[in-house]
Amino acid sequence: MAGGALLSSQGGRSDQYQGRTTIYVVLACVVAASGGLIFGYDIGISGGVTSMDDFLEKFFPVVYRNKQKPVSGNAHYCKYDNQGLTTFTSSLYLAALIASFVAAWVTKRYGRRPSILLGGLSFLVGAVLTGAAENIEMLILGRIMLGIGVGFGNQAVPLYLSELAPAKIRGAMNIMFQLAITIGILCANLINYGTAKITPWGWRLSLALAGVPAVFMTLGGFFLPDTPNSLIERGRHDRGRKVLQKVRGTEKVDVEYEDIVEASQKANMVKHPYKNLLMSKNRPQLVMSILIPFFQQLTGINVIMFYAPVLFETIGFGHDASLYSAVITGAVNLVSTFISIITVDKYGRRLLLLEGGVQMFFSQIVIGIVLGVKFSSSSNIPKGWAAFVVVLICIYVSAFAWSWGPLGWLIPSEIYPLETRSAGQSITVSVNMLFTFVIAQAFLKMLCTFKFGVFLFFAGWVLIMTIFVYFFVPETKNVPIEEMMLVWRSHWFWKRIVPADDTEFVKPAGGAADPEAPESRQHLQMAEKNGPAMD
Repeated sequence: MAGGALLSSQGGRSDQYQGRTTIYVVLACVVAASGGLIFGYDIGISGGVTSMDDFLEKFFPVVYRNKQKPVSGNAHYCKYDNQGLTTFTSSLYLAALIASFVAAWVTKRYGRRPSILLGGLSFLVGAVLTGAAENIEMLILGRIMLGIGVGFGNQAVPLYLSELAPAKIRGAMNIMFQLAITIGILCANLINYGTAKITPWGWRLSLALAGVPAVFMTLGGFFLPDTPNSLIERGRHDRGRKVLQKVRGTEKVDVEYEDIVEASQKANMVKHPYKNLLMSKNRPQLVMSILIPFFQQLTGINVIMFYAPVLFETIGFGHDASLYSAVITGAVNLVSTFISIITVDKYGRRLLLLEGGVQMFFSQIVIGIVLGVKFSSSSNIPKGWAAFVVVLICIYVSAFAWSWGPLGWLIPSEIYPLETRSAGQSITVSVNMLFTFVIAQAFLKMLCTFKFGVFLFFAGWVLIMTIFVYFFVPETKNVPIEEMMLVWRSHWFWKRIVPADDTEFVKPAGGAADPEAPESRQHLQMAEKNGPAMD
């Protein structure tokens, strides 16, 4: 489904938008996307730190003693099974879940930029606390502060990128967030490889260095403009128009400006955005903002990224080899994300999701079979087969990195109308953090229980989500963010649910919508202008 054809057939005005991709918008998006560094650094640092003997001996002595015991065969899968240890990793994501709802309010009321600043400051405090931790309570408090930073950053940054970027490169600009996540993961893996050799305080350095991306995000945030959409929504029309002219590189922005103003008028009519998410016109977006982050976590990627050193050591690699293998997968993750940046606006979101799903499915199936055959009866997997497992994991990681990794953030951030965009993004972040928390908390127990079957478990979910994409996820490339409703009105399934025009009025505070009200008449006029939905 071609975005341009869709819009022209339904009265969209994207072909009248003027402007170009300016250096200003690219630099602003690069600085904003650095918010992904804090998320990626934490994902990468956790697994390496939890495999360090000095860290385990200080905070989790039971795990440390279990690790030193000689075991063989399937018993290897249970060496790290400890709920306290998983709480260290997962507490951050529970805090991020709760923080995302506060961040939604801040983002809507005060703009995207303040949320980015608050996220950086909170993450900086968390880095200091975890790096200086002397007891488990201080360690967990630091993780909670890190989680608040992640919640604010993940709420604001994808919205910022989707709103600021021109439609024709919105996918590439938004994926800068995922690219920053992969850079953070790789940097964390490299740091863990070095600090593991520093005893007894190498783990402190790993945790404290989280302050570096936090400082970069905070300082960069001071120089960011807020998005034209957010400024206009908050009544700052003149400032919003000036920012729009600056980021588009032209003063001829009347059409795009009018569309944003119209969207902001609708947004200001909405007093309860979370309630409005339940309206039929927002139902497909709500389904996507729940299922896409849900599926993203059930790809099993966090099995690799959170616990890569633990996982590799569990399946028979030595300690240094496990950290080295984690660095390899981090590098593959980074390089593969560039493929997504290059292709997402050319070939579209659906193709990447479908191809990535097929590639992840088969690689996980083969990983499970190899581990089941070669590792179940031995304490160490043979070197040749171990190298083959690393290759398979790299194939899996590369597929995720150009599909479900970046698109799990891009698609939910670009599909909502302005009036429910902040609320919708908070749903996306909270669902993502909830299932990140669940997977992080449950994985070591799952590894102990399912053993090699854990890869088959996630492969089954990858199959389900790929089928879901094929039937229910429409193509959104090159569609202006304020005209995204046209996508749902032309989809074979969602057009049965989404009204064909704007007759589903927004209910103002204190009463039912009046079809004779000025706003309602404006909606009817707009619907008549746009014409019927394309079958």
